[in-house]
Formats: sequence, C-alpha cells, structure tokens
Amino acid sequence: MLPKQYRLKNKAAFSATYRIKNSFHKGGVTLFAGIKKKENCPTRAGFVVSKKTHKRAVKRNRLKRLMRECYRLLLKSGNTGNAGEYLSLIFVGGEGALDKNFFEMQNIIKKLLERL
Repeated sequence: MLPKQYRLKNKAAFSATYRIKNSFHKGGVTLFAGIKKKENCPTRAGFVVSKKTHKRAVKRNRLKRLMRECYRLLLKSGNTGNAGEYLSLIFVGGEGALDKNFFEMQNIIKKLLERL
C-alpha cells in the first residue's frame, strides 16, 4: 500500500491538478501532472478509474490496485524520473488498460513518468 504521505485524497487537490491540463497518455493510462514544487514536500499521487471504463467495481478496483502497486515499487526503487518535481500526479485508467498484466502496467507507468 502506498504510504499516507504520498496519497492524493482531497477533492480540491484533484480539481487543481486537472485544471493544469498537463497530461500524457500511453497504453490506456493517462497521467495528469500538477504544478512544479517550490518547497521540499513529497509528491502525492491519486489513482482514478471511471465507471464508464467498466461497470463492474471489481475490475475498476483491480486496475487501481495494479497502478498503485506499480507506482509504489517505482517510488521505492527511486525510478520515478522527473515525477519528484511535481506537487501532485493523477493516474487515470482507461478501457485499454483493463486487460494489462503487472509487467505491462509497470512499463506503461515507467514510460509515463519518464515523459514528464
């Protein structure tokens, strides 16, 4: 599980990140990046899968868990690229990401973080 200090939970924080409109897309996953940091604080990440993506909550939650675990392992190993420069990140799962396995998802998230 992602440590509490790295979780993006506040609705206002999600809205502020979406308003920046700094996004990248790859393999069914879209990454929204917030503003660049001015002070030394951890980068917070949020994970979203819309009900339009799949009607079953089990499928949506699996995709969120998969994205969260991939990000956590990359954060632990320090392979987040330029993600540490941003205040917040939001990973949005789409239909194309529903059938991905762990290794494919890890490569997708790694590529998205490198593109920042």
